[in-house]
Amino acid sequence: MQKHSYTSARGAFSLMELMIVIIILGLLASLVLPNLMGKGEEAKRKLVCVQMKGVAETLKMFKLDNGVYPSTEEGLQALITNPSEEDYPSYAPSAYLEGKNIPKDSWKKEFIYINKGNDFDLISLGADRKEGGEDDASDIRFSECKF
Repeated sequence: MQKHSYTSARGAFSLMELMIVIIILGLLASLVLPNLMGKGEEAKRKLVCVQMKGVAETLKMFKLDNGVYPSTEEGLQALITNPSEEDYPSYAPSAYLEGKNIPKDSWKKEFIYINKGNDFDLISLGADRKEGGEDDASDIRFSECKF
């Protein structure tokens, strides 16, 4: 019985084969990379809405205990320490947020809290950390987040 060798006589790729593979990889990269660019900022913006939802739930707990949301002046600091034992006698004994830091957005800035009487809004200034802005740099409002 005869044995056949199935190994190729050539041991390496030709220059033409390598060029074809490089061209194919270049075409694939040109199609995929534009879709990936900008996804980081989009993910940060979505994360901000999720973070705001957590803060909003904490604010609702504050209102359940105390009958009102903290004033705009008291801000989110009211979730860490009782701003007035006289105004908030039913304040939670262990506060509403763990730790001593006010939550921050994806760009390491504190949320802006606005009391609207029976409602509130939270704002992140976005990537540019300035009021206003457009596209990825625009402000993010909790009232505009879609869940």
